[in-house]
This record gives sequence, structure tokens and C-alpha cells, in this order.
Amino acid sequence: MTTDTPTVTIYTDGSASPNPGPGGWAAILLSNGARKELSGSEAHTTNNRMELTAAVRALQALTRPCHVEFHTDSQYMRLGITQWIHTWMKNGWRTSAKKPVENQTLWMELYDLTLKHQIEWVWVKGHATNALNNEVDVLANTARKQKL
Repeated sequence: MTTDTPTVTIYTDGSASPNPGPGGWAAILLSNGARKELSGSEAHTTNNRMELTAAVRALQALTRPCHVEFHTDSQYMRLGITQWIHTWMKNGWRTSAKKPVENQTLWMELYDLTLKHQIEWVWVKGHATNALNNEVDVLANTARKQKL
């Protein structure tokens, strides 16, 4: 990527309550003073599917390769995409317990999208003092409640 590659800060969150149950996802994208909010919902899903969906939709919204600072409160997503996925792919999408990887289609889609960008994955503590993480949590829960 060149020096004129845009930098984008992304915050995502997913929610399902009960889990599984109605779910919502949301993303906030920030770049050069611009802000874009994305959100959606599903009638029956899990919080992990919504976390992954938020990440996929956020990266799909980028129209060209970017430097991305990606903030999430989901260790499942962050560790999955930065560490576990390489072993899963090598093992034919099986876990270390030889079971099929849950949410494989979403993981594959997310992985393909990550190849287009330079991404720094940043874990933030959920429901704490990070204002943008709290805001994206509200957006995801608002989207989820639309399916109730």
C-alpha cells in the first residue's frame, strides 16, 4: 500500500438476546473527519455471528485498500481472525477437537476481506470507558430490538 492509502478507524459490535435469539450488529467507520454508521439485524442468530457480520459489513463498506485500525470488544473475533483461522484453514476448517468450525462461511468472507487491507486489530474492553465502543454497542442493540 502506498503512502496515499487512506486510514480508517472502525468500531464494531454484535448482540443477540437471548443468545441465540434476535440479533443486531453495528459498525462505525471514521476517516478524515467523515463518519459512517452501519447496522442490521437478524430474527434468529447468535452474538458471535453478529460480531462477525459487523466486521464483514464494515470491511465491505471500504471502496479501496485502506490502513484500518479495527476496534472490537470480541476476543472471539479478534483471536479468530488473527490466530485461530490459520490453523482452521490448514486443518480443513476443523477445530483442534476435530469439529467443524462454527460460522465458517462468515470466517471465510472476513478472511478474504482482510487480504485487501492492512489491519491492526485492537481489543477494547466492552461496556467500559471507550465512548465509541459504547456507542456501537447501543447501535447494535437498537438494531436487535427491531427484530423483537
